[in-house]
Amino acid sequence: MNRQFDGKTAVVTGACGAVGAEVVAALAARGAVVTAVDRDGRALCDLVERLQHEGLRVAGRQVDITSGPAVEALVDQVEREVGPVDIAVNAADLLRTGGATGLTDDDWAQSFAINTHSVFHLSRAAASRMVPRGRGSIVTVATTLPPHQPGFTAYAASKAAATTYANGLAAEITRHGVHCTVITPTRPETPVLRSVADQNAHATSVTAAVLAALAHHADGTAVGA
Repeated sequence: MNRQFDGKTAVVTGACGAVGAEVVAALAARGAVVTAVDRDGRALCDLVERLQHEGLRVAGRQVDITSGPAVEALVDQVEREVGPVDIAVNAADLLRTGGATGLTDDDWAQSFAINTHSVFHLSRAAASRMVPRGRGSIVTVATTLPPHQPGFTAYAASKAAATTYANGLAAEITRHGVHCTVITPTRPETPVLRSVADQNAHATSVTAAVLAALAHHADGTAVGA
């Protein structure tokens, strides 16, 4: 087994989603000590128990990633109890469907809370610690939809905002030895119509792109998958 991340400390949000769970497993299988973060406590326990049973070093943290102070506390805890964070992966994802004029305030707010604000919170917490050390990698998964896809305005807008922030962060921190990459996979069809097989294939493809970005120390340019 490839042990390219042996001894590295990683934090992955959205750990119970299809992409997040596969990223957690892949990093741990390659030697990383992974903190899996999700708001679904039951699913998180199931994921952690399964991976620990396979002999992988994974711990779970049920955290509100829409809260800046909560994410700061999470990263502080990981650095105290596990070690300096080397890898941060933003894989949290929330889909609220609806026409642009029919979206509720809550649809819009929650889409940005999970898909954008959480990226800001973890990236800021990780980068502020990585920059002084002169090393580290931050990867953001910002799935896009086919152009002019109706019914997904809040999702598309929140992912676009996350991409813009992450690329701006990359422009600032790359010179300090910290690598920041955006993975922008495009779904071939609307998420609600995808089969389980298609979802699994999508997760595998995105995970491969995340691993490639981490392995090759990408320079912040958006990468399609």
